[in-house]
Amino acid sequence: MSTAIAAPVDRLLYKPEEAAEALAIGRSTVYELMAEGALKYIKLGRTRRIRRTDLEAYVKSLVPLPN
Repeated sequence: MSTAIAAPVDRLLYKPEEAAEALAIGRSTVYELMAEGALKYIKLGRTRRIRRTDLEAYVKSLVPLPN
């Protein structure tokens, strides 16, 4: 019997916890980035969601350190 592994869903909106996993950072760091305005988010009722495009924009804004 083999176990099939499902491919990750290409989401348009991420929960902060999902965004943290996608960015390989902690959940509290995501909330800090949102509070600072470094990571944009939207509010749907009482929940916060982060658009995939905003995650990509945040990663593109990161500056690598010189070697």
